[in-house]
Amino acid sequence: MPFAALDLHKKEIEACVLDDQGHITHRQRFACTAAALAAFAQTHLSPQHKVALEATFNTWAVVDVLAPYVASVTISNPLLTRAIAQAKIKTDKIDCTVLGHLLRLEYLPPVWRPDPHTRELRLRTTERATLTQDRTRLKNRIHGLLNQRLIQAPARLFDSPQGLPWLQQLALDPVGRRALDRLLTQLELAEKQIQETHQPLAQLAYADQSTRLLMTLPGVGAATALALRAALGDITRFASADRAAAYLGLVPSTSQSGEKAYHGRITKRGNSHARRMLTEAAQSVARHPGPLGHFFRKIAKKKCRNVAVVATARKLVTIAWHMLTRQEPYRYALPDATRTKLLSLRVLATGRRKKGVAPQGHKSVSKLAPGIGSREVKSLPQLYQEEGLPALWLPHKPAERRMLQEHAAAGFADAVLVSQRVPRNSSHLPGLPPNIRSPFQLGYARFDIFDFDCLGGVVQNAICGPHFG
Repeated sequence: MPFAALDLHKKEIEACVLDDQGHITHRQRFACTAAALAAFAQTHLSPQHKVALEATFNTWAVVDVLAPYVASVTISNPLLTRAIAQAKIKTDKIDCTVLGHLLRLEYLPPVWRPDPHTRELRLRTTERATLTQDRTRLKNRIHGLLNQRLIQAPARLFDSPQGLPWLQQLALDPVGRRALDRLLTQLELAEKQIQETHQPLAQLAYADQSTRLLMTLPGVGAATALALRAALGDITRFASADRAAAYLGLVPSTSQSGEKAYHGRITKRGNSHARRMLTEAAQSVARHPGPLGHFFRKIAKKKCRNVAVVATARKLVTIAWHMLTRQEPYRYALPDATRTKLLSLRVLATGRRKKGVAPQGHKSVSKLAPGIGSREVKSLPQLYQEEGLPALWLPHKPAERRMLQEHAAAGFADAVLVSQRVPRNSSHLPGLPPNIRSPFQLGYARFDIFDFDCLGGVVQNAICGPHFG
């Protein structure tokens, strides 16, 4: 069986064709274009050829062109191709030849080939991340322009309705005014482009049950769930949760020889976009009342907050692997915050909003106290059922119960399994009679389905009294 290897670059491709004995039958360097690549495949390759190339920025475009002409295309992980990476003499011809021999001897470490849907999802999530970074860069430049002129900007400059009019009416020197107007124009365009990505991404997330399962994790919204789904792809290719965490570079680097072993910083290999989104999601777990929040606070107290953030990001990947493998939602989510995430996604994707109102001709009656408006916080099993997610396994297993007791979260885990009624206005809580005042108080931070995901809530007392619910 003949073999071929390609060394890809931005402008050119170095190709090497070998027979089954390892003898070079053809070598060529041609332009890195679809037409030149197709011409090379038609002239020098056949349906019996096996082709190898390394993973790089244009790998999948090359694979799409070559696939109809050859028997198979193997993509190699360049970080694992030690014969090339650690060579003393390294040229394009040598790299291409070594790649072909490794393929012929079946020593080439391949990478997983994503399906077209996963590839499209990766492109779309990366596109939105790039637009978000551009928006952040423009905001920082505006702040820098103001700081350069000793102008103190008001708090929440870009989150307040008065922020943009304040910038437009600000008195500046001619050079600063032109620069600020140019930056505001670019910022407006970036905001418009980001808004255009919201509904298509929301429709993708809503149509994928695995993405909605991941959104039940604390701090994980539609953007983070989509980025994680795009990075992991087919979850069955990971034999364990540790393999998934290692794939995203969230495991410590290790150097061991003899009796000495050194564990350093995380490897940071894999999808950097998904890793960054997970660390941002882990920031919001610090105040979560469940076992995940207890884990964060314990690591932060023992080490520091940054270590706790990275450790929690790895924990999120580990839990996500178990959730996707078992097709089960998160068991210790805050019901109200989770409902808000799933409701916002459904409204954005489909426009459907479910409302529970009193029948026509009937006046709503407060169920807490006269004159005090209230609302129902549905239990997690009921919430998941209404959103079309798989049911939770009940009751808690003995080992799970021991874990909850160790994390001081047994009361919280029991409370989220029952529906509860709370005042609509939290300011009414101090005036309520003690027998109906709820110790289980859900608070909100700033919520955005795509930018800030959900920052969770506050639980004053995880153990609810018998009067509650």
